[in-house]
Amino acid sequence: MATVTLRLRYLTWCKANPEGPLYGGGILPDPARVIQVNNETAASSPAYVLDNLATGTRYTFSCWVKIRGEESALVKARLATGNATIRCIGTALARNGCWSFLKGGFVLDSPRPRLQSYTSRWFLSEPWLLNAGASRVEISIASASLQPFTVDQWRAHQEENIRRKRKRVVAVHVADSEGIRVSQAAVSVELISKDFPFGSAMDKTILGNPPYQAWFVERFNAAVFENELKWYATEPEAGRVNYTAADELLGFARANRIAVRGHNIFWENPLYTPAWVRNLTDDQLAAAVESRIGSLLSRYSGEFVHWDVNNEMLHFDFYEQRLGRTSDPLATLFMNEFNVVETCDDAYSTVDSYVLRLRELADGGAARLEGVGLQGHFGRPNVPLMRAVLDKLAILGLPIWLTEVDINKAFHQETQVRKEEEEMRRRGGVTDEGLVAAGRVSGAGPARGVRHPAVEGIMLWTAFHPRGCYQMCLTDGEFRNLPAGDAVDRLLREWETKAAAGATDEHGTFSFEAFLGEYKVRVTHGNRSAESTLSLPRGDETKHLSIRI
Repeated sequence: MATVTLRLRYLTWCKANPEGPLYGGGILPDPARVIQVNNETAASSPAYVLDNLATGTRYTFSCWVKIRGEESALVKARLATGNATIRCIGTALARNGCWSFLKGGFVLDSPRPRLQSYTSRWFLSEPWLLNAGASRVEISIASASLQPFTVDQWRAHQEENIRRKRKRVVAVHVADSEGIRVSQAAVSVELISKDFPFGSAMDKTILGNPPYQAWFVERFNAAVFENELKWYATEPEAGRVNYTAADELLGFARANRIAVRGHNIFWENPLYTPAWVRNLTDDQLAAAVESRIGSLLSRYSGEFVHWDVNNEMLHFDFYEQRLGRTSDPLATLFMNEFNVVETCDDAYSTVDSYVLRLRELADGGAARLEGVGLQGHFGRPNVPLMRAVLDKLAILGLPIWLTEVDINKAFHQETQVRKEEEEMRRRGGVTDEGLVAAGRVSGAGPARGVRHPAVEGIMLWTAFHPRGCYQMCLTDGEFRNLPAGDAVDRLLREWETKAAAGATDEHGTFSFEAFLGEYKVRVTHGNRSAESTLSLPRGDETKHLSIRI
């Protein structure tokens, strides 16, 4: 397994004193008390015995943790339900002598759980987290909180977040040539383009395939190439660079006003690095890397909304180990990683590890990473945990994208649809008061955190090939929707204002609420008419449009 060197001094939210508990502690008794144990065994970990919890209810869990006996350790919150397997419901990278914030959640599927927080022995054996020879870790917990939400409450909160962050009120004012307001004028509004990027991976099989192209363009305003820009695809042999497939895909996207992510410049996993690159000396590798960057920059400058610069660098370090960090003069650069939002069981890609790595890179000045890429290859999605991860990532103040969303094909298709739909609804909204708390923890102001949306784009990893899809297909071979495709269509209908219509009131005003985007507005009154375009960007105040007829 690859090792990653973390400079733990960048854990900037490690505080001298814990904050107060979220939701006033929720349903936990005496949340302000400090629980402290010597953690020699899991059984001696700080624990809460929780009674009368309901299956299907969404529970958000948070606390502040502090350790002694080690410089640093990964602390996991786990849920034990009788004889059931203990599950990870949240993590924090804790440091000796100060308090770190842990936020997670779960959906209960069996009664009478025991909520435990403890260091995981298998992970603490990693030398980059522990001092050699250490044997005891003392853990303290303070300001614990457990807050339940019914399904209806959860959904209502999502809808309110979507309304506040993805929609805006518009007032169309109609007047005649003399400037006198016109009442009972007919106003119709038609969507031209959506603001929120929602798309899918596509493969070169879409080229020359009109049914596939029509199906794709009808739904998506964003795309990513599945493999066609990866180094092993564009330069399988040294000096033999071929961008034909990427160029053709880009031409299709450009012709249909589809924004495209650049995926990827480098992949830190050596298995997906061209064989000829792996065999280069350090000096030759440095030259090849510069050539790769220069080639992409000269050919595609301004063509992609952003790039995944180093793919999966929390898990692998081929380039960094050989070359250190290099500056990459390309577009907006994203760090793209798996198992950050999908689970908290992967020690290499905890949310805190992600934040620390971004800050470490930024502090070193070696790369201007400006975006958070979360792949989203889900098995069993834990929706409250996902929300907690987004809450903590939002402290960065960077755009967050779900870059490769799918559900493992091992799930029954109907289950896959339900999980996918719930997951994407969650991504369409933003975060809760935990976002405010995360902002305080990082030193960022709460107002800044609340204003920052959790996700600014969603990409499905559902490129279709004759052999099928990576994990999840939306259509069959004739491009008829499968159940997962129907779920996507339902969400698209919910997340856009196709049209609005009505008449102006006695003040000559017609008001409506619409999703952000570009609209065509037409006004008629008697034999007079006029048209205008409306750009509806993000904003808190009402957007006003004046039209004279």
